[in-house]
Amino acid sequence: MSAITIRQLSTYEDYKRVYDLERTVWGFSDPLDMVPPVVFTITVKRGAILLGAFDADDRMVGFSYSLVGMKDRTPLQWSHMTGVLPEYRGGLGLRLKQVQRERAIELGYTLIEWTFDPLQTMNAHLNIAKLGCVAEEYHRNVYGESTSDLHRGTPTDRLVAQWHITEPHVERRLRTPEAQRVTSAGVGSAPTINRTATRGAFRACEAIDLAMDAPRLWLEIPVGGTELQRDEPGMAMAWRLQTREVFEAYFARGYRVVDFTVRREDGVGRYLLADRTRVGMQSGS
Repeated sequence: MSAITIRQLSTYEDYKRVYDLERTVWGFSDPLDMVPPVVFTITVKRGAILLGAFDADDRMVGFSYSLVGMKDRTPLQWSHMTGVLPEYRGGLGLRLKQVQRERAIELGYTLIEWTFDPLQTMNAHLNIAKLGCVAEEYHRNVYGESTSDLHRGTPTDRLVAQWHITEPHVERRLRTPEAQRVTSAGVGSAPTINRTATRGAFRACEAIDLAMDAPRLWLEIPVGGTELQRDEPGMAMAWRLQTREVFEAYFARGYRVVDFTVRREDGVGRYLLADRTRVGMQSGS
């Protein structure tokens, strides 16, 4: 991994390499699902951040793309895609996001946002636990029917990751290993919104409670969202609809996602939700 270099992309040839990488990483079968080189050309000229990661042989093995956006009259970077070849995963995605953050701060931004599938545990772990994002927006079927091997089969519901890149809690997350973080009082005893159990190869949701009122709450999801969609589409759809109901209900009541943990041995990931009126932005550590 130390031989990997990351740089801003600015040539049409590099844009074509990113386009090819999109297809490889996500397995798209329809070009309409992909960002074409001409869009990279236009948006990079007007403030988009397009980073490429290259191995020692100058092979592009990952990239990250964000473009200029606006929220409540405040400029932001909207991070549309970050992708890494399978054999280079395990840290390169984090490095790309860190360089993206550094570049955005240099340009004067304080916020980067993007969407992610709430049933993809590894994405949730990177975004929430490692980068320090929070989430308080849930959107149904954002991208319609996807041709990606990773997303095909269920509505493309998404959480919006809010990365407040200059805030102290983000700085702490980035510099402190998970094993060394101090957990806030009350996190360990927080109740769980849904009751889950192992059913075959995956975790299943047996019941949800939409009436809880504790300052902090846990929401469990299954590990292996991609495999779940492929092998158990009915269970994957049930999870989509159940977690949709939970996020929409609790976000409407003022909760937001502030942390995420994974227990791989139990096949479960867990979102920590905190009431914004009773708990600060950084509730997990």
